[in-house]
Amino acid sequence: MAKRGYHHGNLRQALVDAAIVLIEEKGPTGFTLSEAAKRAGVTPAAVYRHFEGRDDLIAEAARQGYLIFSDLMEHAYNDGQPTALAAFEATGRAYLAFARKFPGHYVAMFESGISIQRTPELNDAASKGMKVLEDAAVKLSENIPPEKRPPPQMFSSHVWAMSHGVVELFARGSPGTRSPFPPEDLLETGIGIYLRGLGLIPQD
Repeated sequence: MAKRGYHHGNLRQALVDAAIVLIEEKGPTGFTLSEAAKRAGVTPAAVYRHFEGRDDLIAEAARQGYLIFSDLMEHAYNDGQPTALAAFEATGRAYLAFARKFPGHYVAMFESGISIQRTPELNDAASKGMKVLEDAAVKLSENIPPEKRPPPQMFSSHVWAMSHGVVELFARGSPGTRSPFPPEDLLETGIGIYLRGLGLIPQD
């Protein structure tokens, strides 16, 4: 299968797909380019036609992951309408869903040590996901007087960090971190408490 894809000019993507599986199985530093090449069905020398090294291969896996991530976040936000709060909470649930469904991409994006500044393409892809949260934050805060309105970038970053923490601690099967509550419930209640504290949604 991989070799047939190579003959059709799909070697680059075959290598990325192989790397994503290896990252999921062994972590971002647990495999070699030779292993990725073998899984893609080509010689190690063929890898260098498309990637200078393993980090470049992981960076491309991360870039593709960010594009999937931003698309899921955008769909979640739109599906959460008509209320800004429901849409905002939906993006948090999408974060958890992405981590579960695309673990190889997730690790490449957030646990590989690859900077999003490595390439302009990677940086652009990474910015798209955060922009969905920032746009949701702007919409959620538009009824607050400007002088009392917290910067959308601040609280969207806080919610991103909260989502990431729930994923890392409770949604990916980390040893010794069993929660008595579903990760989605933890995140939703946490977001609610946080936004009430900022005055973005009314107290019950």
